[in-house]
Amino acid sequence: MTTIASSVQRADDEEPVDAVGGRISDLTEHGELVEHGRVAALHSVTNPPSARTGFDRDRAQRAVTELLLALGRDPLSADLAETPRRVADAFAEQLEPLDFAPTTFANSEGYDELVLVHDIPFHSLCEHHLLPFQGVAHVGYLPGDRLIGLSKLARAVEYFSHDLQVQERLTRQIADWIEHELIPRGVGVVMQAEHTCMTVRGVQSRGAMTVTSTFTGELKTRAEVRERFFDKTRSTS
Repeated sequence: MTTIASSVQRADDEEPVDAVGGRISDLTEHGELVEHGRVAALHSVTNPPSARTGFDRDRAQRAVTELLLALGRDPLSADLAETPRRVADAFAEQLEPLDFAPTTFANSEGYDELVLVHDIPFHSLCEHHLLPFQGVAHVGYLPGDRLIGLSKLARAVEYFSHDLQVQERLTRQIADWIEHELIPRGVGVVMQAEHTCMTVRGVQSRGAMTVTSTFTGELKTRAEVRERFFDKTRSTS
């Protein structure tokens, strides 16, 4: 069972819950965090947005075999005999995130400026076509009482991207997780990605990039703070 700290949004129409099923928090239209009960320090994530139920490799291999037959190919041929196993392994690798526990510590020096990790590489699978999209994420926050280990921002990107996703939801999930874990003064997440579902099929717009963003707290309400975020990502990219 995969574990990760704090809460995540279980589905688009469900509220975050703590380990005993109580509501944790909402974000107001102004990006403020509103508490609604106890926050569990650590609890299992058993239902990310796309309702993971566990990866069945044998069933996945059988499904690939059926797909090859539907495509008019012979899955018993020398060239394709290992394809079902390879495809199942590839999907398992992309859909099973690594467990991690966040490291947070007191902001004893009172650091109050932006903390930003830029150009975090990520890849995910489009839930509409099962085709990959990949790019970079810029993740930052304005500290409150606690700081988080910098590598854990990259771990959060990795965790939520290892799922069947849409980029808009992925961006929001990362920001929500940081909000719930740190209760900072603000969070900013910007993701840039190329989607093969629109570059190798359909419109085939090769090189087109999709950019999504989520801001909370002071990064949402204060334009000058948000501009500092963009300045740092532009100057370091």
